[in-house]
Amino acid sequence: MNRNTVHRKIKRNKFIALTVVILLCARYPLSVLAAGEDAAETAKQEAEADRQLIADYHDYQERLNAIEYQWEIGENGFETIDNQIFPLETECFGTVSLVPALEKMYHRLVLFWVKEDGSIVYRTDRLAVDSWYEGSLEQPCRELSAVAFQDLNRDGRTDIVLTTNCRNKTGDYASRDYKVGDALFQSDSGFYCDYRISDKINRFGMNKSAESIVAYVRDGYSTEFLYTASTRAELIRNGFSVIKEQDYSRQFEKLGYLEVLPGTYTMAKFSTFMLYLINEQGDIVWSFQPMGDFDNLYALKGIACRDIDGDGMKDILVLARYSYAGNDNELMTKSDYAIYYQRTDGFETDTEVKSKVPCRDEDTVAELVEKARAYWGWSPET
Repeated sequence: MNRNTVHRKIKRNKFIALTVVILLCARYPLSVLAAGEDAAETAKQEAEADRQLIADYHDYQERLNAIEYQWEIGENGFETIDNQIFPLETECFGTVSLVPALEKMYHRLVLFWVKEDGSIVYRTDRLAVDSWYEGSLEQPCRELSAVAFQDLNRDGRTDIVLTTNCRNKTGDYASRDYKVGDALFQSDSGFYCDYRISDKINRFGMNKSAESIVAYVRDGYSTEFLYTASTRAELIRNGFSVIKEQDYSRQFEKLGYLEVLPGTYTMAKFSTFMLYLINEQGDIVWSFQPMGDFDNLYALKGIACRDIDGDGMKDILVLARYSYAGNDNELMTKSDYAIYYQRTDGFETDTEVKSKVPCRDEDTVAELVEKARAYWGWSPET
């Protein structure tokens, strides 16, 4: 290829490139180009946030790993949970004390295994509660509520069960306490968390107490079927107990004639309350969990199927009394209700009425229905 041919190709390529630029400018207005600049700025900010996160995590790890003796825990930004320190006999370390601590800035739970002379022989923050917010150093842990010791996998070694009280700063759970459970298994060299087991514990509500976790991990009981069953027969086969006095059928405008099936599954003395809608073939059409984060169903006070929001379709209101552990682990009870609005494709959980209409212990189902209907503009005579 001679020099003139090369020069012609270069000129042609420059002309093509210039033409492409002109066409792009014609096709995409300045606002689009500005949006591209905004995207670039956003990407820059995200990269800077990632760099800061990495730096913060390195600082956290350095402080954690710098702790060699128990009395250095507080000096490095961690607060020992003194009322949850327990002696522990282990195969790998001998006699030690389990010393839990909370990292003050990021609310992470850390466990230390401490010898009699105060030296730390093992530590871990590889817990479900410390990975609740994926990709975040900040976690929702506020208080370690219970510690238990059991041989969970029947290998002759003592394992550890934890339940932690958590609270989110923002979102649906802001200012509401909930629990996260952890199970740690002893090995030849330390303790480890099986995240697959922890996922089941927390996804299916078996984190209410240490007893519930032990019943699942060691004894094989599980509430998972309450959320995965597809038929009424499957529920009964797995131990679901129907509350017969509240079991009846209703015509739902968009879903047809359905059985309203309330009941419980009891595991480690805690009754999980669920409500199902079953069609005439015995299939589960819809399911609800009105008890939320309460520990146990104390008493079902009633279920009403009425049009609450005035759209001509039957909605569902559930009123029950639940029990839970107080600050000093004393038994507490509270009445609470849930409303589910029928829509064309199923049901929608109410949040608006509940935020405005509190539930009193003396309230009845009929009273709450009328209060909810009044909120949506229904007169008592309607």
